[in-house]
Amino acid sequence: MTAERLPKPKWLKVNANFGADYRRVRGLLAEHKLHSVCQEANCPNMGECFEAGTATFLILGSVCTRGCGFCDILKGKPKIHDLGEPERLARAVAKLGLKHVVITSVTRDDLADGGASIFAQTVSKLREYDPNIQIELLVPDFQGSKTALDHVLDSAPDVFNHNIETVPRLYDTVRPKADYRRSLSILRYAKGSGRVALVKSGIFVGIGEREDEIKQTMQDIRDCGVDMLTIGQYLSPSEQHLPAEKYYHPDEFVMFKRWGNEMGFRHTESGPLVRSSYKASFQSANLI
Repeated sequence: MTAERLPKPKWLKVNANFGADYRRVRGLLAEHKLHSVCQEANCPNMGECFEAGTATFLILGSVCTRGCGFCDILKGKPKIHDLGEPERLARAVAKLGLKHVVITSVTRDDLADGGASIFAQTVSKLREYDPNIQIELLVPDFQGSKTALDHVLDSAPDVFNHNIETVPRLYDTVRPKADYRRSLSILRYAKGSGRVALVKSGIFVGIGEREDEIKQTMQDIRDCGVDMLTIGQYLSPSEQHLPAEKYYHPDEFVMFKRWGNEMGFRHTESGPLVRSSYKASFQSANLI
């Protein structure tokens, strides 16, 4: 029996919250024909975040061209991307009154620029509605294309995020179409560009990594100049996904946070239910 089939420890249990604000956010997403990673990836924090009047927007559709073993987003052949999406997203954000917004996407290896132009257009539209809004982008690897990265960085987001996800030894299983060194190079390039205030990355734990590998991966990320790091517990979405091998105790996440602080990250967000965009505005508070 795998750890994933065992009852989850009490610190991983969340209370359902389907109040008026939750329904409002869901309705707004549906009205504007938008996707959220909260829904598509079945995030355990969705109820809390929606009830707080926020969501992490998923652009470029809801179908990903990759098949990572940990992710619940639909894999397949996407339809052509929706050119009206940036405008609709900006209108929805304005209605929600968000002052800090997180935008991510599926991976679109079928597009010449990986969707970088849509990221840039989305930033532009958001600033048309609110020049002072803080914008955080969580981007895929664009297959390492510096041209695509430049397009995103030139749009001047406040926070540039690219997740490393796991330790290098597990990439062939967890992220078979990604490359650890390539992802590190993206973080290093973004930080070295001088075009973004904060560079951020994230990992999850509990999928078979060793403690020494966690620490080395954190150090590799920090060596790229990354300012912020998120660390959370891996939860297998289904029996068709990779199983969780361990549920880390909250005290261990405190230890990871201490490591991050000692390594020099300006902010380390570490906890069982932490995700890249979980309370993102608080993560970057006073840093931008």
